[in-house]
Amino acid sequence: MYRIRFHGRGGQGMKTASRILGRAFFLAGFEVQDAPRYGAERRGAPLFAYVRADSKTINERGVITRPDLVAVADDSLVGLPLAGVTQGLDERTVLLVVSHEDGAVWRQRLNLAGVVISLPPMAETGVVARFHGAEMVGAVARLVGCITVEQLREAIFLELAFLDAGEMAVLQEAASAAYQSMAEHEGLVHPGGPIVAADYLPPRWLDLPFEPARASAPAIHAPATSVGVQTGLWRTMRPVIDYDCCNRCWWLCSTFCPESAITVDEERLPTIDYDHCKGCMVCVAQCPTHAIVVQPEEESVPGGNP
Repeated sequence: MYRIRFHGRGGQGMKTASRILGRAFFLAGFEVQDAPRYGAERRGAPLFAYVRADSKTINERGVITRPDLVAVADDSLVGLPLAGVTQGLDERTVLLVVSHEDGAVWRQRLNLAGVVISLPPMAETGVVARFHGAEMVGAVARLVGCITVEQLREAIFLELAFLDAGEMAVLQEAASAAYQSMAEHEGLVHPGGPIVAADYLPPRWLDLPFEPARASAPAIHAPATSVGVQTGLWRTMRPVIDYDCCNRCWWLCSTFCPESAITVDEERLPTIDYDHCKGCMVCVAQCPTHAIVVQPEEESVPGGNP
């Protein structure tokens, strides 16, 4: 059985990637199972999706803990424990990382015994940027070696049928290019064997002391309980306010911010709390004067506006 995990951030299309790969496997004659795993987080939060494919009925359920292939859309996740990229990797697991760094560099950094392949970062504009995962599936399809480029293109067409003809053609070509780029590694990923019950490791449960219901009830009686959780660490792009263009309307950006990360002072000037701004860019879309612009996180001044 093929066991494949996609890792990325919210908004990078990992859920879409699992659907396209699952569809492509199905078109190739496989039984398929695909699902994403994430919570209530928004854009920028680490998440993953997984795909199982087999020639017979799939009875496994749950998260893949022994992957044959792990595909990572954002190399900043590799060293983030919360993302769980390296969970279950062994000498037979292939790791595909979208990165400017060579695969050998990542293999050395992570001290891995298996093969590590680097895929150059994808286009940052247009429909390809909106569906990063779809292009990455092209590389994954070639690595498993049992999906044709025609099946890949048809899977994209079926899963993203809402795109117009021009956008569809661009995305299919991008995925095909990624498929061709992995020609020398075709069939590198091999299906793993069955997982037997004897190898099952039960979860390490935490023993919590007994508390009266009034003390342990799931109710919040005070504000600011999540201030210490710096969700801004998920952000890859940040909104930056150009105060020369801001007309001090005072309510649009602060009202539409889903995280309440924008506050307005007495002079009606907005300020962004970068500790809790996740980079969803809702404020950018709502600002009528375009006073809020998008800036890559690595080019920004830590702690505030440049």
